Amino acid sequence: MFPILAIGRRKSAVAQVRLIDGNDKFLVNGQDVSEYMQQDIFCLSCIEAPLNVVTLTKNCDIIAKVEGGGLVGQALALQLALARALSGLTKTARKSLKDKGLLTRDSRIKERRKYGLKKARKAPQFSKR
Repeated sequence: MFPILAIGRRKSAVAQVRLIDGNDKFLVNGQDVSEYMQQDIFCLSCIEAPLNVVTLTKNCDIIAKVEGGGLVGQALALQLALARALSGLTKTARKSLKDKGLLTRDSRIKERRKYGLKKARKAPQFSKR
């Protein structure tokens, strides 16, 4: 059953999560999750959402590797990766995670800049004369 591997993406952040046998440690890039997320309540609640839906019967360590993007993007990528990893445990876990919308990939990313424009859609100021 263990180890379970899963990947989650959000904006430009990518998270890889491994569930292995252990004693309930949650490490992100070698640090404790609350330390890595700088005690940010929003980020921590996002990450804990899949864990609140699915109760783990066995003791397992969660080891995550995150790169790219900002803190919120990384937290939401971690949420998706963790939900995908937990969905592999039982079929009821997958259904409950899907009902809460935790298995949905948010595909919105920054739009690229076009030539002739200042930003993706912002045009230079129009001059009549």
